Formats: sequence, structure tokens, C-alpha cells
Amino acid sequence: MAKKIAPTSSTSPSADVEYEYHVSYSDSQTGPVQIEEFDDLAAAERFVALQLRTEDSWAIVERVEIHAHLRLVA
Repeated sequence: MAKKIAPTSSTSPSADVEYEYHVSYSDSQTGPVQIEEFDDLAAAERFVALQLRTEDSWAIVERVEIHAHLRLVA
């Protein structure tokens, strides 16, 4: 079966796309899943390296798009 790709809209507002990195992690010492956010991938990877202390530890790094026109500061 061929993959179907949704058409892109040419009327979408143009905006600069920035990224942030979300790290979801857990181990037997921290308990439930925790989430941290980082501005750059290197910082997220350093954090993950510190969190993976036991064989039961795990972490996932996700790159998340931040659209400049949607970012608001209170």
C-alpha cells in the first residue's frame, strides 16, 4: 500500500520555525515519568546522560517545533 501525504496549504502564514527538545525519562529512583524541556539538543543529551544511571532507566528526546508567531510571553 502506498503512503498518502496530505497536501500542504500555500495559504498558511509564513513564520520562522524554532525547535525545543522535550526529554521524558524515568528510573527506579525518580518514580513516575518526568518531563524536562531544553532549548538545544546538546543540553538535552547531557541531561539524558546524567539520568541513565541504572538498567531500568530510560529516556526519550523529542524535537518539538515552536512557531514564532504562536509564541507568547506573559
